[in-house]
Amino acid sequence: MTENEILDIFRKYSALLEGHFTLSSGLHSNRYVQCALVLQHPRVAEQLCSELAAKLRHLGAAVVAAPALGGVLVAHEVARALGTRALFTERQEGAMTLRRGFSLTPGEPTLVVEDVMTTGLSTRETIQCVEQAGGKVVGAGALIDRSGGKADLGLPQAALVTLQIQNYNPADCPLCQAGTPAVKPGSRTKK
Repeated sequence: MTENEILDIFRKYSALLEGHFTLSSGLHSNRYVQCALVLQHPRVAEQLCSELAAKLRHLGAAVVAAPALGGVLVAHEVARALGTRALFTERQEGAMTLRRGFSLTPGEPTLVVEDVMTTGLSTRETIQCVEQAGGKVVGAGALIDRSGGKADLGLPQAALVTLQIQNYNPADCPLCQAGTPAVKPGSRTKK
């Protein structure tokens, strides 16, 4: 699938939003990608995540991990396409942790995936969690990279679509300065 075909899917499900948004990173933006509106459709989720898995298959992952909540379905569907298992990390006392009996064997090759990557913070936190649990992160992926490719994780990574979407520090946000109220459609509160 091309980036335009993928973006058409997001448009079809009204998952590309315009307005004034507070992102989970704390930054502000005039555009927001709400993957949940696309991923609520199992066949579409399977199709998109199979495309992402194809871009990352060569890395040889035995496990796919993701930060909860947004990455859970992505990890599950990418793992299905790769024939591996999926697990997710959760915040506990401000830090990403493996819970629910999830574990990794020492050196187990692990892929970390996300729905949307903005700064790479959640992905980096998940990478750190996987490494602390003994896994070896071999790469990362996202359905949408809204950093314009600037979120460098220091390892192989892929996205179905790379968008250049402007982010603003709240103190410098022109939307705030214009008096437009910000909404927070994401799933994570800033630490």
